[in-house]
Amino acid sequence: MNSPLIQLLVLAGIAVFLILRLKNVLGTREGFEKPPVTDQTPTARSGPAFEVIEGGPDLDITDHVPEDSPSGKALAEMKRVEPSFGVSDFLQGARGAYEMIVMGYERGDLAEIQPFLADDVYESFVDGVAAREDQGLTIEANFIGVREMELIDAKMDETTKEAELTIRFVGELTSEVRNREGEIVEGSSTEIKRQKDTWVFARVMGSDDPNWLLVSTDG
Repeated sequence: MNSPLIQLLVLAGIAVFLILRLKNVLGTREGFEKPPVTDQTPTARSGPAFEVIEGGPDLDITDHVPEDSPSGKALAEMKRVEPSFGVSDFLQGARGAYEMIVMGYERGDLAEIQPFLADDVYESFVDGVAAREDQGLTIEANFIGVREMELIDAKMDETTKEAELTIRFVGELTSEVRNREGEIVEGSSTEIKRQKDTWVFARVMGSDDPNWLLVSTDG
């Protein structure tokens, strides 16, 4: 065997050895492989950006009066002076106060409601109850409920911080008026009557006394 042939065989053997060696070291590409990693950075959206707008209209006010109305501005000032004040909370309390005051007057029991009445309103109630007693009249009443209630005006004195809220009520109740002999001279225990009242409540905002006073009544 000549020398060139021997050299060729030696080189071929070396090549085969190297291929087998690389295969053992690197392994083969078989089975499941991780997919190539792609760039997952979110792409920027085109088009106008949306902004979160804060400080929109106060629904506690606009649910009852227009925001730009004199009443709306007065309510806003009340809330500025006393941040814990809520219009809806006030109206809920006024509903209960209406029933309590109406029934206190109908039954002639004024002691319970006196703390919620301005002095002149209390005196007019006392005169009304006294006039009934002088005539020998008694009233048996039953409160059914408030059918309608509406905030119709709001005022705020920026100097004294005194606020006034005017509420229109339509209440339903039964009422019997009896004379000294116990005879019914007016009303009925089964006939429901509607009573319309426009009341004004007042209070100094920011004061320690949380009670609103009934300062005016107009049936």
